[in-house]
Amino acid sequence: MPLPANPPLTDTALILRAAMFAANKHRDQRRKDEHASPYINHPLMLACVLATEGGVSDAATLCAALLHDTIEDTATTADELREAFGERIAAIVGEVTDDKRLPKAERKRLQIEHAASISPEAQRVKLADKISNLRDVAANPPADWSLERKREYFDWARAVVDRLRGVDPALEAVFDAAYRARP
Repeated sequence: MPLPANPPLTDTALILRAAMFAANKHRDQRRKDEHASPYINHPLMLACVLATEGGVSDAATLCAALLHDTIEDTATTADELREAFGERIAAIVGEVTDDKRLPKAERKRLQIEHAASISPEAQRVKLADKISNLRDVAANPPADWSLERKREYFDWARAVVDRLRGVDPALEAVFDAAYRARP
């Protein structure tokens, strides 16, 4: 019996496809840390936090973690994600995507405001994002960030996560541990 022309991807294959897609989209980007780390390290860390520290095995959530900054920080469109990964993954990514046309203060305010109303999958991605970012700010912050800026970021991240409370106690405990490293 011949194989279907487009066999469905296994969860593992879908996650690897998302990792490759994100790596390609972020290939020329660097983090703002002192070493200008490759940007792809950040989405990979989110997926790792979800899987290893949060026990998340849902492929859509892990793919969304890998893809979470593609619309916001690259030329990727929501339609492109829908075509490549389906509606569910594209929707989760859309829920955690800031509108870069808005001023930064407004984007930050909206993250707090909307955190409680996004899907549980998006909430987990958001939690992993804040965990990863707190760890980065504590251990390897942007070179030009003052102590005050670091503390403000920690407090803002906590305000976002406080609106997510109840979705995933394991990830919330990981966040709380990262927050305790507040400079």
